[in-house]
Parts: sequence; structure tokens; C-alpha cells
Amino acid sequence: MTSLRLALYQPDIPGNTGTILRLAACLGFAVDLIEPAGFDISDRNLKRAGMDYIAAAALTRHVSWDRFEAWRLTTGRRLILASTKAAERYTDLSFRPDDVLLFGRESAGVPDQVHETADARVLIPMVEGQRSINVAVSAAMIVGEAMRQTVWA
Repeated sequence: MTSLRLALYQPDIPGNTGTILRLAACLGFAVDLIEPAGFDISDRNLKRAGMDYIAAAALTRHVSWDRFEAWRLTTGRRLILASTKAAERYTDLSFRPDDVLLFGRESAGVPDQVHETADARVLIPMVEGQRSINVAVSAAMIVGEAMRQTVWA
């Protein structure tokens, strides 16, 4: 298990959350879910979304952004935000083993306050005119690069 973590800010779509939890279980990183979510995040619903992988995923639920941020600051972890508004490509950032990779709501990203809190902001370059890549796919791409640099190097 790596110390790298992925945080989901108030996710909207249970299928994406389940896919990310499955990825986390298979690659060995932890997931922080920042509430409130846009769906019922009961263990039963998460199990349905994440299938049988949910039991193997290291999931921590935070009841609010403030609680998550307090936890993060006490652990001294750097916060890396994936954002279409960022200027730095995710492949250009030097990731650290204890980074927290933050992904926003599928419908709205993160509020400005959260955006400004991030220690770094990264983007996935896209073809002009396209809005965004699915959050689970984006998470897989960025986690893969972070693990390539910190775990698999």
C-alpha cells in the first residue's frame, strides 16, 4: 500500500466513485470521500457501485471540507487539485509519495475557496473545444503518473 491518497470532493455519480474505489483497491492507494455526496453513500450503495472491491479499498469519509482540511493539515500532506482551470500539465509536476490528489464534483468541480487552498493545480491537456474527461478516467491517468514517479520508479 502506498501513502498516496486520492480525495473526492462531494462526488455526484456513484458509478464513478465505485470505479475509483476499485482502482484504489487494485493499486493500493487510499481514498478520502468529502461529504456531502450527491448520492446516498451508504455502505450498501458503495458496495453496489464498487462491486466486491469495496471491501479491499481503504476509504475514509469526511463529513465536510473543513474536517478534511483539518485532517490534511495535521498530516502535513500536499494537496494537488485536478482542474480544467489549471496551467500546469499533470505530467510536469513532481509528485510526492504522500500527496493527496483532489478531484471535484462531476457537475461543478470545486468552489474557488477549495481551488485556492490547493498547493498545486494540474490539468490533463485536451483537444480544444472539449469540456472535460470523466472523473474516474482522469483519476486513473493522474494516479498512474503519480505512482509511476513515486511507487514504481
